[in-house]
Amino acid sequence: MFSAPPRERRGSAGSDGSFRRTNSLAITLPKAFFAPQVLSVLKSHFESYGEINQWILLPGFGRILLVYYNEDHAEAAKRQCDPIVLKETENRHEMTLRVYRADPNPLVPRDSNEFTIPQESYLQPPELEKNFLISPPGSPPVGWEPIREDPPNVTPLADDLMIALRQLSLREKRSSVEVLLDPEEGSGVGVYVEDCDMDKNDDEVDLSEEDWVYGQTAPARSKWKPVTAMPPMRSALVA
Repeated sequence: MFSAPPRERRGSAGSDGSFRRTNSLAITLPKAFFAPQVLSVLKSHFESYGEINQWILLPGFGRILLVYYNEDHAEAAKRQCDPIVLKETENRHEMTLRVYRADPNPLVPRDSNEFTIPQESYLQPPELEKNFLISPPGSPPVGWEPIREDPPNVTPLADDLMIALRQLSLREKRSSVEVLLDPEEGSGVGVYVEDCDMDKNDDEVDLSEEDWVYGQTAPARSKWKPVTAMPPMRSALVA
C-alpha cells in the first residue's frame, strides 16, 4: 500500500542543529483516508517500531497524533517513515504523507481506561488584576454575588410625558391676542382682544415645571415650594 525509502530523512532541528527528543509524532493524512481499514494498516505499521501509548485521530486537521512510550522508538519511526509514499493506482495519483516531530506528550498509565489531561497542560487564567484586560473577563472572585437591579421607574416617566404634552399643546394654540380690526386696512383704528386666562395658565404650567424635582416619587410632587410671606409693614399715621 505504501513504502518508506530507507535513506536518512531530514527533520526539524534546533538552533544548534540537533534534533529535539520527543515521544510524539504527527502524521499527515487526508480526510478521505480516515477509513477503518486504512487506519488499521497504518497503526500496525507504526507499531512495528515500538509500543504505542496513544493513537489520536484528528480528521478535522488531517492529522494523526502518535505517542510512543520510548523516545527512541519515535525517533526511529520518524527517520524511517518520513516521507510515506503512496503509489499511484487507477483511482488516484501518487501521494506523499509526512511524519513530523511533535511536542512531547505525557504518557497515559497502562491501567487507565480514560485519557486524562494533566492540570498543568490547561491554559491558566491571568492574574486577578488583569481580568479586565481580556474579553470576556475571567470568572468573578469567590463569594461574589450579583446585585438585583431596581425596575425602571414608570411613574416619573408618565408624569414627565404628561407635563411635556400639556406644555406642547399650549404652545401650539393660537396667540392670546386676536385682531378684530386691523388699522392697516385703511380705517386707522385697530381693535384687539386679548385672552388673559390663557397667559395665566401658561404661567402656572411654567411654574409647576420649574418647581418640580426630577426623580422624586409621586407623593413628593404634591409638595411645592411654599411662597415666601411678605414681611409685616408698619403703617405710619401722620398726625
